[in-house]
Amino acid sequence: MRIVSIVGARPQFIKEALIGKKLEEFGIEEVLVHSGQHYDFNMSDIFFKVLEIKNPKYNLGVGSGTHAEQTGKMMIEFEKILMNEKPDLVLVYGDTNTTLAGALTAAKLKIPVAHVEAGLRQAPKDMPEEINRVLTDRISYFKFCPSLKAIENLKAEGIKDGVYFTGDVMLDVFIKIKEKTDMKSVLDKYDLKPKKYVLSTIHRDFNTDVKERLESILKGLSRVSERMDVILPIHPRTNKRISEFDLSKFTKNIKIIDPVGYDESVALTCNAFCVVTDSGGLQKEAYFAKVPGVVMMKDTGWIELIESRWNILVDADDQMIYEGVFNHPIPEKTDNIYGDGNASEKIVKIIKEKL
Repeated sequence: MRIVSIVGARPQFIKEALIGKKLEEFGIEEVLVHSGQHYDFNMSDIFFKVLEIKNPKYNLGVGSGTHAEQTGKMMIEFEKILMNEKPDLVLVYGDTNTTLAGALTAAKLKIPVAHVEAGLRQAPKDMPEEINRVLTDRISYFKFCPSLKAIENLKAEGIKDGVYFTGDVMLDVFIKIKEKTDMKSVLDKYDLKPKKYVLSTIHRDFNTDVKERLESILKGLSRVSERMDVILPIHPRTNKRISEFDLSKFTKNIKIIDPVGYDESVALTCNAFCVVTDSGGLQKEAYFAKVPGVVMMKDTGWIELIESRWNILVDADDQMIYEGVFNHPIPEKTDNIYGDGNASEKIVKIIKEKL
């Protein structure tokens, strides 16, 4: 059996780290393709080093561009690879342009698609990630769901075949990285004390590309920084917009750093007082670390974390961000929403048995 996996963004590199190893353990040949959607070293190559992901056989080198430009370029180049490799399955992850491009290209060539992290749904329905995940689920042969809520979402849309609850691969990786990361050295590097700082990330286009929203978010974080350290690993898009919109006056007391590797991200998350983010991955990682999360979105694909009260939605409201950080009680009950930390093996077993 030969599988082609395509990755191109942070969460995909992380999931690939374990699934790639499990494919090898089960004697399945994997051809790894890097779309080049994230091409900055700290956003891409560092994950291959820290997570010991094998070097991709192909790198499409797509880089930045509009959604149509990125998706179109990927499909053109990926089609050539699939026609050459002739795989039995194409494996895609998450909800990026890389996900949709990989799934569409494979489906047009009548190659089965496996979607890791299937079944997530959120508003607004016109956001790029929602479009990508809905379309990918529609054309996937295997739909591997990280939560029972994801299965419910698919069932509500009439999708029942090829749906499996596997748990979340991100939990598998988080546990392994947490075990081998020197937490103290990471905190010392950034001059932080356990539970005495807030970790934040901002990268969604609806937050970064609208001046009023980004300004309100930064005002909220600035207010938080008056009471507690705030550390912000800066996404390239966010950094660019802060400069373009002349908002640097709101970041004077925020500890802005370059994007971090996954090991440092895990250490910073585990030791934070609270996480303030619009990242889907970090929302879950905060939950894995049993740290409350403040989500700067109107809705989230991880709605089960809102229902469990580990996360709260505050949109881009500066007052709600501030209140969310300091008035967010930690729930007494903790359920295993995302499985038992063995999702990667379950996924590979299903592929081997069912394909």
